[in-house]
Parts: sequence; structure tokens; C-alpha cells
Amino acid sequence: MTISSNAWAIVLAGGEGSRLHGLTTDASGVAVPKQYCSLTGGQSLLIDTVQRAASVVERNHICVVVAAQHRRWWEPMCCKMPKSNIIVQPRNGGTGNGVLLPLLHILARDHGARIILLPSDHYVGDEPALASSLRQAVGALEDHFDELVLLGMHPDDADPDFGYIIPGQNIGPNIYRVERFVEKPSRAAARQLLEQGALWNALIMATRARALLDVFMRSQPDVVAKMHFAVAEDLRSSTNALAATIVYRDLPNIDFSSQILQGTETKLRLIKASRCGWSDLGTPKRLGETLRKFPRADEASRDSINSVFAPMNLSAQHARLGSTIRSTSGSASA
Repeated sequence: MTISSNAWAIVLAGGEGSRLHGLTTDASGVAVPKQYCSLTGGQSLLIDTVQRAASVVERNHICVVVAAQHRRWWEPMCCKMPKSNIIVQPRNGGTGNGVLLPLLHILARDHGARIILLPSDHYVGDEPALASSLRQAVGALEDHFDELVLLGMHPDDADPDFGYIIPGQNIGPNIYRVERFVEKPSRAAARQLLEQGALWNALIMATRARALLDVFMRSQPDVVAKMHFAVAEDLRSSTNALAATIVYRDLPNIDFSSQILQGTETKLRLIKASRCGWSDLGTPKRLGETLRKFPRADEASRDSINSVFAPMNLSAQHARLGSTIRSTSGSASA
């Protein structure tokens, strides 16, 4: 079930996935960004995320932001999407620029847009549960017109690789103020945060587009002005994105969580997401923990689903790397 006609989704798919390059490097030595890989041999994580968005917003309101250097992977996967909904960054400029560019494109088409932000490299075990939380977040914008509503994920471990959100005052049914963010604490500090009721920051949120742009303007007014000009120029010239290419040459990399959201806690609200088996698959350890939830594929099926006609199979890559490590350890100890 989708929500109102002015709801849009931004799917973030421009990252490099560098922490998994040890698993995602193919036989030719090319590292495939994890969003273009399959978890267990089916469709890619990117397509999983597009379908996740389609459970909440209309398909023609789903925008995917990608990087030009990844065209070989995203172009065939996005071939059925409207070209105007594929927002190509000339390069990966961090999650901040990755949000701002599609945001300005959507605002040019719908000044009253409400936005759902979805990273494309996550695993969700219970999709209906997450979709329900997303609808709740969008619905909360009726009462929180100028605010950003974050979804916090219930942690199952004091993981130092995550960002944490500390809830503040409860101001409505499952709606909280945000007391503060903590980015990648030590494990001891993470344990203390869990005792305070902190949640994992999944970078999933709902907001009115104008409210999100206002947050960008507070910390990055020059970047917003340059990007706004480039988007307007490129929309007038439908043949290429030359203005954005020029602007991106000198754009600083911007991290959305630490450089945009931190310091704006008074503008943020928090919903505790339903438990949905979420993972960001950000490290080999978390990928392995997620893969253990699935039946183990035999070697023949791994070979077939890692063919040139399918996305790279992370389950197969993980199993083969483990076998190589065990074999090497056995040889060294022999």
C-alpha cells in the first residue's frame, strides 16, 4: 500500500562499499560496490531497495542516485526506470551531496514533496514491518511539518562501527525528540549507550523536502547555491549534465550524518522502528552474521548464480574467502 501522491523516495546508490572490497572484487580485479551485488544469488541489493521503496511510494516517484563510474552495474539494473529518476553524480561526493542532488531534482518537480531516504545496501528480514514504520514516519510529518523524522533500529550488539541516536523526550505515540548523535563510539562507550536506550542510526528517514533543504542551508549554504544552479542549468539542457560535472570538480565530500544532521537535533524527531531484522552489511563480520540466517547453498548453485548474467553473489564470495583462509591456515600449520 502506497501513501499520498506527493511522497517520493530517494535511494542512495553511489557509494563504493570499500569495507567489503575484499569480498566483492571479481576475477578481473574490479571491486563491485555491494549495492550491485546479490546477498544470496537473487536480485541485487539495489533492486531490493527499489522494491522496498515501491511498497510505500508510487514507482514513478522513486529516484535512484548513482555515480557515473558505476554505470556498468546500475544502467542494466535501472533500465526500466524513467531516465529522469536516475540521478547521476559525476563522482561519489559523500552521502551529503548524494542526498542534496536528488533532493533538488525532486523539488524542481514537486515543491510540496515529502521524502523517504533509503540507503541501497541494507538487508531487511521483515519487509512489511519496515514498510509499516516508514508509513508511520511519513504520517508523522502531518504534526511535525518542519522536522526530519528518523527511524532508529533496535541494536542487538554494542557495535562500534554504527552511529547511535539517543532518544530524548517522548512527545507522542512512538515519537521522540533526539537528544544527540554518537558516531562510531568505542565498544565500551557503545555498551553505555545501549544502557541509555540508544538506537542504531540506519540513515533512513522521512521529511518534507523543504525542511531537509533548510537543514542543508544551515551548514552548507555555498554548496546548496552551487548545486541549485547546476541542477537548474542541467534541467534546462536535457542532453547532458555538464553544469553538475563542473560543480562536482570542486565540491567537498560531505558526510550526511556527521556534517548535516549533527548539530540540528532540535529539528529531528525519532521513531523506534519495528524489529525487522535490519543490517547495513557494512563489514565482513556483519555480512557473515546475516548470511548465517540463510540455508547454505551447494557449490554448483553458487557457480550458476555467480555467472556473468547475474549480480555477484555475496554468499558465494563469503564462503569462498572463508575456504581460502582455512586452507591457507591449514597449510601454514602443516
